[in-house]
Amino acid sequence: MPELVRVALDAMGGDNAPQEIVKGALMALEKSRNLKVFLVGIPEKIEPFLGDASRFGDRLTVVPASEVITTEETPVMAVRRKKDSSIVVGQRLVRAGDADAFVSAGSTGAVLVGGMVHVGRIRGVERAPLGTLIPSERGPVLLIDAGANVDVKPENLLQFARMGSVYMSLSCGIGHPRVALANIGVEEEKGNALVKAASPLLAAQEDLNYTGYVESREIPAGGADVVVCDGFAGNLMLKMYEGAGGTLLAVLKKTLKSSLKNKIGAALIQKDLRAAMKTFDSSEYGGAPMLGLAGLVVKAHGSSKAKEICNSLLQCKTFQEQHIGEAITKLFSAEEPGEENEHGIGKTEGNHRG
Repeated sequence: MPELVRVALDAMGGDNAPQEIVKGALMALEKSRNLKVFLVGIPEKIEPFLGDASRFGDRLTVVPASEVITTEETPVMAVRRKKDSSIVVGQRLVRAGDADAFVSAGSTGAVLVGGMVHVGRIRGVERAPLGTLIPSERGPVLLIDAGANVDVKPENLLQFARMGSVYMSLSCGIGHPRVALANIGVEEEKGNALVKAASPLLAAQEDLNYTGYVESREIPAGGADVVVCDGFAGNLMLKMYEGAGGTLLAVLKKTLKSSLKNKIGAALIQKDLRAAMKTFDSSEYGGAPMLGLAGLVVKAHGSSKAKEICNSLLQCKTFQEQHIGEAITKLFSAEEPGEENEHGIGKTEGNHRG
């Protein structure tokens, strides 16, 4: 029997905690016998939603944490002061080697800061980016950085590209992922100083299938497998992408229900329509891994319900079984770590997914 993948899950983080978080954990344990989940949080708030969890035996454990970090708190100060919070306790389980991964739908800033402080970076990695999978016509696309580092150097974008390429190759089975820099045009003279300086660095990297610039409008069509950018641009693109998708879906549903003719047509194509829409459902892809850390940290949507939590846990299982962390460590084994501030982090207080 394969070794259990152990995941610490922040039961108190997110808009729908703890009910949907616990429900997602139970769903994941039902789907995979090779998964062990530590539900980290306030026991008396978690236990009412466990039901008949005894059927999972020691694959489900509640780990007490008396404090909760809210989205209104300053991330660095909250992580420093609330040492018994569900985020800090969960990430320390990873650092101690008691868990292989940590998942949270809670405060993005606290998850990012805690990941840098308590889990730590792989040697040679200067900044740890968030890589989030977004849907496209050709399959999932990795957007990296999706909001962890708002100010970066060209060399950081090169590292993001290399980590993103490894991740897509191993997690999605893409042999030579097409890597592109997000830009306002595809012409060589287009863009700001950052992308103009980063482009030749990516082009000179032999282990990258670098295809040049990609415009935002080409991403939904699958114009690249890995889209590289700073966290500021990435977060803007991600939220516009999610907002536009939600609006289009709402308009489509309204149209299909607007007349008897449309209702009949919708009934005839219901099965195919659901299958098509499923490919554009971001919750199918789980959360966003923080790549480049010494252990896996995954940030789920703040609004996550059970389905996305379940998929985030299964995502950790794939990450571990495909040895993605080891592959990224090997990639940077010869490189020196970058500069850090007094907290051991760079500018990591950007917001990913609320």
